[in-house]
Amino acid sequence: MLSRDVVFPAGRRALYERNRYSPAVRSNGFLFVSGQVGSREDGSPEPDLVAQVRLAFDNLNAILEAAGSSFDNVIDVTVFMVDPKSTFETIWTVVPEYWGDAPYPTLTAVGVTWLYGFDFEIKVIAKSPEAASTDNGNP
Repeated sequence: MLSRDVVFPAGRRALYERNRYSPAVRSNGFLFVSGQVGSREDGSPEPDLVAQVRLAFDNLNAILEAAGSSFDNVIDVTVFMVDPKSTFETIWTVVPEYWGDAPYPTLTAVGVTWLYGFDFEIKVIAKSPEAASTDNGNP
């Protein structure tokens, strides 16, 4: 059986245990982070879209930090948006606050019809801090 090196952010372990998934798993020099939404501490959606996107990034950054990493080590991003035709521009006003400087990670944006009551979700793959420090800036 595969042994998973699971990363839990502070104060959110019960949420993941209740929903039966790992927030992030380290494997072969990479950190695979589950989709993060703008959930409040009780798991409910933040109703304001801009605040929800910020909270999703804050939740993502808490996991990256728990792994000893940061968004600077992110190499691939997937975002899911409910009704992207009407929400994309609003969401993309928030993204640069968290995205950092070029070169940017790769991005796949997916329009969906349902996200368990949320309007935005972000999942990433990052190099683990050890692997990122040894690559000398090369992919």
